[in-house]
Amino acid sequence: MRVVVLTIFVSLLFAVNVPAQFGDPFGGGQAGVAKAATKARLLLSHATAKPGSKITAGIELKMDKGWHTYWLNPGAAGLPTSVKWTLPEGITAGKIQWPVPEKFMSLGSTGYGYHNETVLLVPLTVAADAPLGQAEITGKVEWLECKEQCNPRDQEVSIKLVLGQAAKESASAQVLRQWQKKLPKPKEENSTAKAWWGGVAKDDERKLIIEFDPGEAKEDADFFSLPYEPFELSPESTISTTAEGRLQVEKTVLKFEGDWPSTIAGLLVFHLKDHDVTRAVEVSLPIAADANSPVPTAGTKTEGTTTTSATVGPTSEAPSQSLGLMLLYAFLGGIILNVMPCVLPVISLKILGFVNQSQESPTRVRLLGMLYGAGVLVSFLILAGFVIGVKSAGELASWGMQMSNPQFVVLLTILVTLVALNLFGLFEVTLGSVGVAAGSVTSREGAGGAFFNGVLATILATPCTAPFLAPALGFAFLQSSGVIVLMFIAVAVGLALPYVVLSWNPKWLRFLPKPGPWMEKFKIAMGFPMLGTAMWLFMLTYEYYGDRILWFGIFLTLLAMAVWIFGEFFQRGTRRKGLALALAGLMTLGGVVFGLEGQLQWRNPIDPDSRSAGVVQDFPGGIEWHTWSPEAVAAAREDGQPVLVDFTAKWCITCIANKKSSIDIESVRAVMTEKNVKAFRADYTRRPDYITHELNKWNRAGVPLVLVFSPDTGQQAQVLPEVLTPGIVLDALKKAAG
Repeated sequence: MRVVVLTIFVSLLFAVNVPAQFGDPFGGGQAGVAKAATKARLLLSHATAKPGSKITAGIELKMDKGWHTYWLNPGAAGLPTSVKWTLPEGITAGKIQWPVPEKFMSLGSTGYGYHNETVLLVPLTVAADAPLGQAEITGKVEWLECKEQCNPRDQEVSIKLVLGQAAKESASAQVLRQWQKKLPKPKEENSTAKAWWGGVAKDDERKLIIEFDPGEAKEDADFFSLPYEPFELSPESTISTTAEGRLQVEKTVLKFEGDWPSTIAGLLVFHLKDHDVTRAVEVSLPIAADANSPVPTAGTKTEGTTTTSATVGPTSEAPSQSLGLMLLYAFLGGIILNVMPCVLPVISLKILGFVNQSQESPTRVRLLGMLYGAGVLVSFLILAGFVIGVKSAGELASWGMQMSNPQFVVLLTILVTLVALNLFGLFEVTLGSVGVAAGSVTSREGAGGAFFNGVLATILATPCTAPFLAPALGFAFLQSSGVIVLMFIAVAVGLALPYVVLSWNPKWLRFLPKPGPWMEKFKIAMGFPMLGTAMWLFMLTYEYYGDRILWFGIFLTLLAMAVWIFGEFFQRGTRRKGLALALAGLMTLGGVVFGLEGQLQWRNPIDPDSRSAGVVQDFPGGIEWHTWSPEAVAAAREDGQPVLVDFTAKWCITCIANKKSSIDIESVRAVMTEKNVKAFRADYTRRPDYITHELNKWNRAGVPLVLVFSPDTGQQAQVLPEVLTPGIVLDALKKAAG
């Protein structure tokens, strides 16, 4: 009966259909939505500007009904809008000037931001020696848009500006003047607003009271704090009025580090309910010890406080709850990786390991489980360090980037082939007194084998992605080094957790059959999925070496024969063991010198730029794929054709599965022919920078990414989920074609 249970369990692992368990919003990169709900546009106050002058730029954000973006301080959750400028010589940009935001509830949290429309103002300074002529102002705007779900977005905006001897306003000047009126007013010298602590601290929480004259707004007023790193003020407020008609706003201060603040800066906001007359005044208030204490003068501190500056721009630490959500996504994505095709061969090894351990002492089982987890964690930390190093060198990082290195793929193919041969019993790899390495389950799994299983699981996991994982990695690769490390640790914990939990609770392993002769046959059977992985990796090397991979195949054959001689006549033999070892060594050395170095020339892969562009079919009658470029897509749309773009890579298992099951199939090809859809392929196998930039534009850390464009250039592209079905692709094509 236990053998039957084990067989069913393994079958389910191979047959699991993850997309059936997870729909949008997590499978489609930018949270699975087809198009952005916010459109960005760049405005200028002047069409012509004089050197030595100042002009105003406006970042116009128009949101669909019900959607919102965030203020400088997003509140309990969210991300402030930011812009990265690319400016011509002689022009510099100042800080964003934010219109007075709204206060709202979203997804159960209180936030500050904007609905429908806003214009963020940015002063531009034109140097006195700026060269005359036409210039282009360009910026990459990044924002978070939320409704029932939240989607990080970005868009590049640009506008022309002439630098000349006479200034000339643009058609947008009046619009920008209207939005300047919606900025908070500078702080008033005669302001009577004051702040004091509302009692003693309870752990890291403390009440703060802000009192001011609300005027005609009466109780329809509030205090919006600027963002701070060492602490935060709750966006929720308790409002009360005094006998004199003054308003008191009670806030909760949550301290993360350091002393309590001695000053607080933000906005006194009036008429919140009537957005047409909402106004605000900037204030910076010293905090008194209590309501009866004198207000501290500038530069003084009350006991246990410190002077703290507000964060005037977005930082990676500011949106703490957003970071927590992304960490949760990374953790869930790591768990789901366990049932993705890339990791299934290692699951086979772990099942055998659990069977073997079920009769051992709980202490040893726990030790091996923890060592497996350590192997996963250490490997992910190394990957995080590699990503950080790539970013520090000014390069573009992406998930699975090591698979774009030809030499890495060759070495990984050899390693996986050896593991498969080991499972087939051709040879055994022992680590002395430590124990038995990965795959050797005829005796107890050793510490080295458990740790190596964790390393191998990590290596094989990187070509795959999973629901929840894409938005988490897309977020991580844009953050600081510390956040990258945290995100990779979260993925590692998710990947290792099921096995660590099982090893920590050995009683849960009782459903497995007892060790016996059947294990040897099961071990051999589990060698086939590992061999299949080796074949997939071997196929991948064609991208890098073309027809030369014949010699790689010959090398792998010689290597297989060498390890058979090693296992059969050296490890298990009784006579002439020295001759067997020498023969195995010579065959391996000959394969390396003649096959790898001489004929394959594995250190010299094909130059990816040397291949001629054109139309390719993966098989006779398949989709005709054109080489992708933004210009080619734009030209096809101008010709009235719907467009399908597949960002893919030969090492991406999810991409291959999507193509085989949902893209290059008869029903989709029929619709593409009927609707005159033009197909483009963006090949990310060698990780070219221009495709990395395009993936970043769509908030993706890697492939797969499938886009469907309508001929109407005014419509945004449909971003399909990571894991596709034929219905998803067909619906998108029909929608694009109208």
